[in-house]
Amino acid sequence: MTEKPRLSFWQIWNMCFGFLGIQFGFALQNANVSRIFQTLGADIEDIPMLWVAAPLTGLIVQPIVGYFSDRTWTRLGRRRPYFLYGALLATLALFFMPNSPALWIAAGLLWVLDASINISMEPFRAFVGDQLAPRQRPAGYAMQSFFIGIGSVVASLLPWLLTRLGVANVAADGGVPDTVKWAFYAGGAILFLAVAWTVLSTREYSPEQLAGFDDAGVVDESHASLDAGRARREGGFALLIGAAGIAAILALKLDKQLFVLAGGIAAYGLILLAVSLSRTHNMFSTIAADLHAMPATMRQLAVVQFFSWFALFSMWIYTTPAVTQVHFGAADTSSAAYNEGANWVGVLFAAYNGFAALAAIVIPLLVRMLGLRVSHLINVCLGSAGLLSFLFVRDPQWLLLSMVGVGFAWASILSLPYALLSDSLPAQKMGIYMGIFNFFIVIPQLVAASILGFLLKTFAGGQPIYALAIGGVSLLISGLCVLRVRESPLPSASQAA
Repeated sequence: MTEKPRLSFWQIWNMCFGFLGIQFGFALQNANVSRIFQTLGADIEDIPMLWVAAPLTGLIVQPIVGYFSDRTWTRLGRRRPYFLYGALLATLALFFMPNSPALWIAAGLLWVLDASINISMEPFRAFVGDQLAPRQRPAGYAMQSFFIGIGSVVASLLPWLLTRLGVANVAADGGVPDTVKWAFYAGGAILFLAVAWTVLSTREYSPEQLAGFDDAGVVDESHASLDAGRARREGGFALLIGAAGIAAILALKLDKQLFVLAGGIAAYGLILLAVSLSRTHNMFSTIAADLHAMPATMRQLAVVQFFSWFALFSMWIYTTPAVTQVHFGAADTSSAAYNEGANWVGVLFAAYNGFAALAAIVIPLLVRMLGLRVSHLINVCLGSAGLLSFLFVRDPQWLLLSMVGVGFAWASILSLPYALLSDSLPAQKMGIYMGIFNFFIVIPQLVAASILGFLLKTFAGGQPIYALAIGGVSLLISGLCVLRVRESPLPSASQAA
């Protein structure tokens, strides 16, 4: 057994550079999709349901990509084929989305775009675990956060910058403005070129080389067997709860968005029952077995991730309607005031990503002084304060200060949980466990899509500003939960088996 060679700054730079492009597409999606949906006629109450495509595709795609990338070895390597093909599909989706002639087409393209981004993104997380020794992984994930911040700054600012350059910001026919269209065209090109740089400038360790390093934690695939009895009990219980929820929604005529939550629970129960009754060992049984056998550190981080990503999803889908309504006094999507406010949201999103890029430089220093957990607590508490301040700030210029805290939280969420997690995972399972870990990013987004519209309509008079307040409280809870996380040692071969 030997330690992985220490990589230079520029080697880490090259292996993470593709994240600049991936985040370029992701940021354009986050800052502009609600705007596109509203422009094409979507009501504010329906926006969370339209956004459900994003987390649902991640829930399905990431563990499957992780499973296959763990078993892939080609001339391009293990993870890089997925970077490349995902980037190509995402580029095409970005070119077509702003030209959607109808709302349902835009919603469908969001599925394609998010699935493609997930195909590239999941292996990038495992790539850092593959290539770097444990002592360099925090720096690797921080470098990813740096590129995420830089890419998001430019992408979020593009419509605003294009307006300043004279590109039309209000479409004559009430459709998607040219500023948004040209931003998406540029984003597609940058996404593909950045990912191609990483593909061409890096090399990967072969499976045999990875197995020879002292952080491998090699496992025998034969251990991955599902406890069928337990799976049947859990599947039956989940199916019962989901079916009861659907029946209650129908009987009481509750908000239709709650069907996403109840239907998701029922679907999970059905899948678990089907896997438990299967007599063959396949991808689905392996994913289910690894989900049940996940390390303790991963279970504890799941709670942290739930509240973190619930908050982020609240911010992404409600900042545009909140700021345009409260800070710019506009609800008419064809008005100049609304489009000015929507552009300002792009500036705010660029600002928090810019602060995230700066935070990515500070976070490794903070970790050395205070450790991973306390550093994460401080950062997400800053984010909580930033979101809660939207309730009190009325000058949209001052919202830039709110974005400082959000930026630190964003950089931390994208790096420190992964640093905590990767040290507890065996190299042979890095891809599939990173994919499963995405469950705890996706599930809170599905919950948010299910209940936020209902909560706002029922308790907040439909005012989107209160979704940001809910997000602030959720970030605070996530910070308190990280104190429960134990840093687990890497499992040995005997422990894994």
